[in-house]
Amino acid sequence: QLEEVSVPALISLQGGIPFASISLSITGGVIQEMPGEGLRDAFWGFSCITHLNTLDMCSENSFLCVPAQRRKLLPFPSAGDVVDIYQREFLALRDRLHAAEQESLKRSKELNLVLEEIKRAISEKQALRDINRTWSSLSDETKLKLWNITNKNVLHLPTIFHHLPHLLSKENSLQPAVHVGQGRTGVSVVMGIPSVKREVHSYLTDTLNSLISELTQQEKEDSVIVVLIAETDPQYTAGVAENIRNLFPKEIHSGLLEVISPSPHFYPDFSHLRESFGDPKERVRWRTKQNLDYCFLMMYAQSKGIYYVQLEDDIVAKPNYLSTMKNFALQQPSEEWMILEFSQLGFIGKMFKSLDLSLIVEFILMFYKDKPIDWLLDHILWVKVCNPEKDAKHCDRQKANLRIRFKPSLFQHVGTHSSLAGKIQKLKDKDFGKQALRKEHVNPPAEVSTSLKTYQHFTLEKAYLREDFFWAFTPTAGDFIRFRFFKPLRIERFFFRSGNIEHPEDKLFNTTVEVLPFDSLQSDKEALQEGRGTAVKYRRTPDGYIQIGSFSKGVADGEVDPSFGPLEAIRLSIQTDSPVWIILSEIFIKKAE
Repeated sequence: QLEEVSVPALISLQGGIPFASISLSITGGVIQEMPGEGLRDAFWGFSCITHLNTLDMCSENSFLCVPAQRRKLLPFPSAGDVVDIYQREFLALRDRLHAAEQESLKRSKELNLVLEEIKRAISEKQALRDINRTWSSLSDETKLKLWNITNKNVLHLPTIFHHLPHLLSKENSLQPAVHVGQGRTGVSVVMGIPSVKREVHSYLTDTLNSLISELTQQEKEDSVIVVLIAETDPQYTAGVAENIRNLFPKEIHSGLLEVISPSPHFYPDFSHLRESFGDPKERVRWRTKQNLDYCFLMMYAQSKGIYYVQLEDDIVAKPNYLSTMKNFALQQPSEEWMILEFSQLGFIGKMFKSLDLSLIVEFILMFYKDKPIDWLLDHILWVKVCNPEKDAKHCDRQKANLRIRFKPSLFQHVGTHSSLAGKIQKLKDKDFGKQALRKEHVNPPAEVSTSLKTYQHFTLEKAYLREDFFWAFTPTAGDFIRFRFFKPLRIERFFFRSGNIEHPEDKLFNTTVEVLPFDSLQSDKEALQEGRGTAVKYRRTPDGYIQIGSFSKGVADGEVDPSFGPLEAIRLSIQTDSPVWIILSEIFIKKAE
């Protein structure tokens, strides 16, 4: 006779997933469900059943345990054994769930791979359609090149990747890392300016000011200036690009000015260069990188315009330089020329036909590690026209047909500190000449005076008489330059230019142009009669002068209000301390007719 005992158990479905908990009561050999419904279709799969001698179903809601041949029942399992059973079942369940999860992840990855393959196939099919549509529009030469590239049975022509194989390791190695501008194309002239970080001073802003200020509106619409920041430091390149954007917003927006920088992956490893021509390793590295900078700039510019002009970032330009270059190119008697030179120095002011840039870039890339750029250009000409069986004079005559010099030079080198660390560059183009004045004229008779200390013989009197320029030591706030007329005069307009070609940085900054009316009361009356007051439009100084203009980028240009009447004097007043000396290179005061 068994005592009544209550045992918790798990009822499991055929799938092995836990379904419910019940309690069983064993009394008189009968096992019954205590609570719970819907368990008729379940089975009791635990080892405790094995402790019973016989198990038969006796009704819908109970199990009847009949001892076999009325033998004594085996002892029922202890509570500890039941706990062990539960733990094993839970561990087995956890393992099955983990296996199912891993299988699900595996199937998910496989489905993703299949989906990617489908997308790729669709993309390739679409690309093939695009290729088929454009294939008919390609020239025969282009089709032949493409066929040579893809056909395994023909010899392949060398490409840029043969000379710079490291480019294959990064897919964006030939894409500019920085690009600021509108991407203008279809112009007559593209000007390329490579610029690198200089240890002492950067001349780039002055160069851009000079180039842009000497362009007419029509020339600005028919040209592009591309600045290549030839550095790989992203913080530096972004800073220079942002500075140019802030200084020249109008030119950037209109498409006249663009700023780019090469990808950091464009340059190869320079640590294994071979020294040559007695140059130290650092100079060999400098000139090698410079060759690649020129190539990158030419490749970017070749599709933008008809002509390409190579410049540097430390130059100044003459007025009308762009029209002069363009007209000189159009006036050539034949199209055989390859280089038009507008400066005798280095690689400054060299014009090429854009159609020739591919040949030039390819030649430079073949020997970029061996020689500097100006030597390589001369070698191109030698290869094209020189006969090895003729003497050097004959070769020079032949090259002169391809390399044509324009005089006087349109560009002057003004930089002192070279991009090569520690190098001082004092080269000047002797054919450049002096900066042309606006036009011949005579300033009205006046007494000139200044609070500035004059440098050597560069006096204000000579500048006013157009015999020389005025050069003075560093000005401070309150300094002035004054022109007091011998008799009151009506003045129509004024023009003052500071700085010059040799010293473009010696400019006037934060300087105002002021006039002193001969009869202040009369000028105020005339202004009131016209329905306005001078105090509204102009600011009057404590000593009676009226501010009518100021210097911008080293230049002050404007008209004089006729209501001021005859003027007693014109004064340039310096408002803040200046970090540089000043040069007043042009003074133009026009009397009213």
